[in-house]
Amino acid sequence: MVIRSFPIMFTGIVAAVGKITELQALAEGKRLTIAAGGLDMSDVALGDSIACNGVCLTVVEFGPDHFKVDVSRESLDCTAGLDGPNELNLEKALRLADRLGGHLVTGHVDGVGEVVRFEPVGESHELLIRAPAPLARYIARKGSIAVNGVSLTTNRVDGPDFSINLIPHTVEVTTLRHLRPGSRVNLEVDVIARYVERMQSADTDPRLKV
Repeated sequence: MVIRSFPIMFTGIVAAVGKITELQALAEGKRLTIAAGGLDMSDVALGDSIACNGVCLTVVEFGPDHFKVDVSRESLDCTAGLDGPNELNLEKALRLADRLGGHLVTGHVDGVGEVVRFEPVGESHELLIRAPAPLARYIARKGSIAVNGVSLTTNRVDGPDFSINLIPHTVEVTTLRHLRPGSRVNLEVDVIARYVERMQSADTDPRLKV
């Protein structure tokens, strides 16, 4: 039994790019075998959490160069990239002593966006994504957002569309380099935006009045 005293969190800094090598059907969902790529497996234990394309999943079996996770049907229906032999951005859960190089990410995908444009601009790439309408209110200019588990900063926001400038390093070391117009991506908005909305709702909901 795994006992946790604090929430599982990630930073959105990708540690390695892995790949789904096998999908096994379960009664409700699938068991994925994932080649770990360059992810250090020496300190991984059963029950540990690893973010796979931004989705927090639990290790049920592992070896020196791979691990297995179970994904529920609901998670498969609400996310992208876990239903085939795809490459995945991988990150182990944040430890209390780790540096927070990106921003706090929970590994709970809020919705799936669609790539509108992905093209080079100078030495970088511009990534334009259309978010689901219910998520657009949480995305702010110069705010943080996780795209397929990668911590990124928005440049511009226009309705449900937002753009990001990707530096060459990010394109090189993550699966974002494979994106094309029409690609579906996992989005997680900044958790702070969720709390701000909840606090504001206390002003209008009589059930939250003290």
